[in-house]
Amino acid sequence: MIRVLFVCHGNICRSPMAEYVMKDLVEKAGLAAQFHIESAATSREELGNPVYPPARRKLAEHGIACGGHAARELTQSDYKEFNLLIGMDNANLRNMQRICGGDSDGKIHLLLDYTRHPRDVADPWYTGDFEETWQDVLAGCQGLLKELSQKRGEQDGTK
Repeated sequence: MIRVLFVCHGNICRSPMAEYVMKDLVEKAGLAAQFHIESAATSREELGNPVYPPARRKLAEHGIACGGHAARELTQSDYKEFNLLIGMDNANLRNMQRICGGDSDGKIHLLLDYTRHPRDVADPWYTGDFEETWQDVLAGCQGLLKELSQKRGEQDGTK
């Protein structure tokens, strides 16, 4: 099982968008049983809160539900439990490494590193542009799924 944790500052916009987009992608690809996907925050500011309403609406526009989400904080034990910890921006990466005590196993990455245009995912909390964030998250999740599928195929000898 591939265990992926998406991480942003508050766990109410970008990381839950990535969590639910990735869940949707693996479901549509018939791979849901091979993945465990969650999201978390590097701060305590939004703990327990649901997905931010404009982010929830953007997901709903694309037929993706996100009910039952409650923001949670990244913990050091998450580093052991997950194969990949995917941050949305460089500030997230710094905080993730601090919380996890480094990245000795090379598990911490930026979401858009899985695209042709590596950069930070646009933060709609500041930009107000949830469409731009949707596009970033979708491209990153598609790239991540493609890479993981290729690696799995190579390990299984099917590629």
